Order: sequence, then structure tokens, then C-alpha cells
Amino acid sequence: MWHWNWQSGWHYKFLLKGVRALIALGTVVAGAWWLDETAALIPLVLGVNASALAETDDSWRGRLRALLITLLCFAAMALAVQFTLHSKPALMAVLALAAVGLALLGALSESYRAIGSATLILGLYTALAAHGDEAAAPGLPHALLLLAGAAWYGLLSVCWAAWFPNLQVVQNLALLYEALGEYLRLKSRLFEPVRGVDIERRRVGLALQNGRVVQALNQTKESLLSRRPRHAGPTLETAGPRWLRLALQQYLVAQDLHERASSSHENYDLLAQSFFHSDVLYRCQRVLAGVGQDCTRLAQALRLQGPVEAVSDSQPALEDLQGSIALLEALPELAWAQREQGAGAPVALPLRLRSLRALARNLAGMQKVIRSALWPEQYPLLQADTSLLDRGPRNLAEAWGRIRQQFSASSVLLRHGLRLAVALMVAFVWMTVSGDEHGFWILLTIVFVCRPHYGDTLRRLGQRVGGTVLGLMVGWALLKLFPGVLLQSVFTVAAGVVFVAARQTRYTLASGAITILVLLAFNQVGNGFDLILPRLLDTLIGALIAGLTVWLVLPNWQSRQLPRLAAQLLRSQAAYLREIARQYQSGKREHLDYRLARRNAHNADAALSGALREVFDEPAYLRRHGAAGMRFMVQAHTLLNYLSALGAHRLEGQAQEFAPDVAQAVELLLNTLADTAAAIEGGVLPLAPVDAAVLATPTETEVGPDLVLRSQLHLALSLVPELQRQALALAGR
Repeated sequence: MWHWNWQSGWHYKFLLKGVRALIALGTVVAGAWWLDETAALIPLVLGVNASALAETDDSWRGRLRALLITLLCFAAMALAVQFTLHSKPALMAVLALAAVGLALLGALSESYRAIGSATLILGLYTALAAHGDEAAAPGLPHALLLLAGAAWYGLLSVCWAAWFPNLQVVQNLALLYEALGEYLRLKSRLFEPVRGVDIERRRVGLALQNGRVVQALNQTKESLLSRRPRHAGPTLETAGPRWLRLALQQYLVAQDLHERASSSHENYDLLAQSFFHSDVLYRCQRVLAGVGQDCTRLAQALRLQGPVEAVSDSQPALEDLQGSIALLEALPELAWAQREQGAGAPVALPLRLRSLRALARNLAGMQKVIRSALWPEQYPLLQADTSLLDRGPRNLAEAWGRIRQQFSASSVLLRHGLRLAVALMVAFVWMTVSGDEHGFWILLTIVFVCRPHYGDTLRRLGQRVGGTVLGLMVGWALLKLFPGVLLQSVFTVAAGVVFVAARQTRYTLASGAITILVLLAFNQVGNGFDLILPRLLDTLIGALIAGLTVWLVLPNWQSRQLPRLAAQLLRSQAAYLREIARQYQSGKREHLDYRLARRNAHNADAALSGALREVFDEPAYLRRHGAAGMRFMVQAHTLLNYLSALGAHRLEGQAQEFAPDVAQAVELLLNTLADTAAAIEGGVLPLAPVDAAVLATPTETEVGPDLVLRSQLHLALSLVPELQRQALALAGR
């Protein structure tokens, strides 16, 4: 059981974050007791929590820069709140303006988004810690104590990143390979030649999992980029220290593996019909599942910082697959015709057999690629381009330009900031009218649960209420069972550790932990039992205000974003196809332009699948195009699979000139994707029909890249009419 806990991704991540929180909170509580300053305990603990909320994955230099920016933002916010505590209109104005301004910081990067959110929370912590303390000198005690707690945790975070530079990178790689393993497991389920299987449902699940893989790839890339030396070269030998070179290789392998795993060489229904009486598809399934198991085992080994203990039997499975294909190829023509009865024209089967051969080559390539991840030192990547694109702003002018672009009615960040400001003002008015002396908890609830999207807000809202109820029950029990103040301090530290470690992955647990912390910490200077009912009521009121606001004030309905996201997906796929065509004409090179086009296509695919998840949490009257969106997502993801297969079969050092019909087919597909994207967004209708017959059917003598090109382009063009129908249905046309 202990071994399983270590292999669990959440437990390992919990440990990494929890240790820092344990050190920070433990020393703060111990210092307050040692100096007999228990009154300072609440602002110090809240400062530690706020600094933990602002923490993002970065190198020690990056964390030091972020810490300085965070402390500047914290100081400005804390002092502004402290000086306006005795003027409610001024305090309300400060909070409303801060909500809008800090939300716009998210346009710069994920790090600035975290800093902005944590700064607003620290402002409310300042009001919460100082509220009712009329004797406090404005601008001095509580603000400084909050900043001291924040600075202490930030300093620990910087030191941790300097002492253990690779821990978070390894954790992100483990999450990436875990997601890849699950994707391969789901993909292998498509190869079951069983009647009555709901293939479309499985395709939907695969597309949604693809979004998780893309998210893990992006997170790992940012983690590597933040630790890459500024003057590192573009090759593995010049990429940095040994651990970073190994991590870069495993990341590049994951990218290649993802492209191969997301490839499709034929319609799975037709394959199942054609080879229903053969074991060949089961053998494909076994190989694919075996590579997925290797990914999962690699993820476990990365977490344990040890070698891969065992690998799957995918190599013998591949040999069995190749033997089955050879047996099928040896069958006489008459046997093909007899097996094909009821599944289409007999001539179609040899074409599908060639698709099967291409699939087997791709599976063999996946096995070769995974070795470079399992044993990177034994199987290094040769001539690998390790360049990574930094999407962050390079200077103040670029940063301001990004923020200025958000001043539009369509900006998600601006709408979120305005919505949050309205919710805070409504809550502030309620707090003032009702005379609720603990009303800042209403505002804190709003800040914690309000998300840019409606569905995400509802989920967070439910988790917050459920966690608060759980925390109040446990907190009441702890106050009853352990009246000793010293023991309660120990539980306070434990609750703070759980909150910091679980806030991103287990928010219900984190909400319960912060509720326990509040009860126990305030019990050090008062009566914690008196806070139970106000905490519950204020949480419910804050949740109600947040829910109504996100519904009524500038709602960011994802259902209305679907046409834009669909058009963006088609354009990114066209750019990916253009880069693939260049690779065939110049030879395979994993350079930055190609990897960027591939990543943009998968990012757009993940953005659409993520939006569709949100759509089904929105009110029913907005979901009228949700079903069409799901059908379009399946078709678009299938098209991306066909393009990925083209990319997976690129050959190094083998440039080729396209035949006239191949060049015409590529151009037709590019133009069709562009026209369909324009039609979704309100362009000219009707769309011109697409005829796959412009591309000559692959001949019996064609092999290698020519066969793959013709086969995959034919599949893509055959898919386009249905893709166009679903695209127009999604746009309501």
C-alpha cells in the first residue's frame, strides 16, 4: 500500500507541495508561540497561504523574480485595504478596481494570472485579519505581518527550486506519460472487431483524453522552458545539465509518440468488417495497449526517481502482428472475395490490407520511439532540435500590448474581471446593510469560486460549499475533543498543509482544510465555536451571489464560442498539413516550425473539446448546438488523426516531389479547410462540393511515402463532406 501511495500522481504532488507548506506554517506557528505573539498568528498564516496561491512552476531565478513582483503587488494591495478599512465606499472601490486590473494580468502568462488572483485574496485576508481591531495603527501591523508570512513562504519556495531543480519537471513528465498511457489504452479499444460497439462514444472519450494529453504536454514544455539556460544551444548536447537533457529527450519522445498514437490509417468500422474473422485487429490492440503500459510504467519510474522495473511484451506482440499480416497477404484472391462478402466490394480489401501494413509500421515506430524515453541514455535522439517557443512577453512594451488587447467586449479576462467586481460590490453592499461583522468571508467565497466559465464556477461553487460543511464538522469535533491550544496549533499547521497541497486537485478537501484552519486559528485569539454558523451562512451567501453573477452579468457562454473555436481548429489543421507537405518535400526534420504547427493543431482540438465539456454544464436553452458540436469534434479529431498519420510516416533524408494529383489534393484540402472555417464564422455559402476522385486510387505497386500520401489524403478528402455538414450545423446554418 505504501508503494502504491508513492506511485499515485496525486500523492506525490501532495508531498512536493505539502513539505514546503509544512516548513513555512510550522516555523510561523512555532515562532508565534516562542515569542508569545499568538495575536500575530492569523495574519502570518494567511500571508503564507496567499504566497502559496501565487506560486507557479519555475526555476529558482524565475521564482525569485516572481516573488519580488508578488511582494510588490501584495504590499500595494495590503496597504490600500488597510488605509481604506474605515471608509467603506473607498474600500469597495479599491476591491472592485483591483478585481478588474488583476484579472487582466492573466493576459501576460499563467504566472501573472496566479499572482493577480493571490493579490486580490491577500487584500481580503488583510481586511479579515484587521477587521474589528480599532486600536491597530493604519498601515502598519497586519499588512506587515501578512507580507512577512508571504515573504517567508516565497523564500522557502525559491530555496526549494534551487535545491531540487528537477523535481517538478519529473512530476510533469510523469503526468504526461500517465496521460499518454491512458490515451493509448482508449485508442486500443477502437481495434475490437466486435458487432454492436458504440465506436462514436469511444471516439468522444478519446478526443476528450487527447485534450488532457495536450494540457500535460503544454505544462511540461513550460516547465522545461523555465529551467532551460538562456544561452542553451538547439541540440541535446548543448541544452543544459544532464538531467535537463534527459528530460528534454523524454518530452520530445512524448511529442513524437503523441503524433503516432493519434494517427489513423483507415475507418475503424471498415477495418472491423473486413477483418472480422481474423485475429489481426486483436494483435494491433495488444501492441498498442502494450506501448500504453510502457508509458504508465515510465510514469511510475519517474515519480520514484528509479529505473523502469519491467516493460510490456509489445515486441513479441508486434512480431505476432506482422506474422498475421503476412498470413493475410498469402491468402488467394478467391479467399479475399469470400471473406469480403457483406462488407463491401472485394477490391476494397487489398486497400485496407495496405492500410493495415501502414498501421503496423506506425506501431513498430512507436515501439522504437518509446525506447528513447524508457532508456534515454542507451537510445539517444540524434540531431534533435530542442528549441522551445517562449510565449511570454519579452519586454514591458509587449506586456502592455497584451493587456491593451484585452480592452474589448469579447475579452474573456475583462468580462471575468468586471463580473467579479460586480459580485464583490453586491456582497459588500449586503455586508454593510446586514451588519455582518464576518462579511469578508462572503467576498472570499466569491473570489475563490468565480471562474471565467459558467460550468467551472458551478463545480467550484459546489466543492466550496461541500468542503466548508465538511470542514465545519471536523473543526467542531477538533475544538471539542482537543481543547488544548498547543494541540490545536498542530492541527492548524496540518490543515494549512492540506489546503496548500490539495487546492489545485482536490478543492473540496482544500475548502474543508482552510475552514478548519480558520476555526482553529481564530480560536487562538477568541472563541472558535462562535464562528461556525457565520462561516456557513457567509459561504452560502457568497456562493449564491457568485452563481447569480456568473449567470446574469456578462456571461461567457461557451456554447456561443463553439463556431469560433471550430474555425480556429480547421485553420490550425490546415497549417499543420502545410508543414507536413513541406516535410515530405524536404525530408523529415523535427524543427520548431513543424512541432509548433503540430502543437497548435492539437491545442485547438483540446480547446474545442474543453469548451464542449463546459457547454453541457450551461443552461439547457443554450445547448441547442451542443450535439452538433460533439459530432463536429469527432469528425475534426478524426481528420487530425489522418493528418497525424501523414506526419508519423515522414522519412528522414527522403525528399520527394509530389505527383500532380497529389499536389492538387493537398491544395484542395487546404482551400476546403479555409473555406469551411470562413463559412462557420459567417462567410460565403454554399460551400463547394469536394470530390476525392481528384486523387488517383493507390495502385498495387505503390509503396512507402507515395502509398501513405495517397491513402491518407483520400481518407481526409472523403471525410470532408460530413465535416462540412456538421460544421454548418454547429454554426446554425
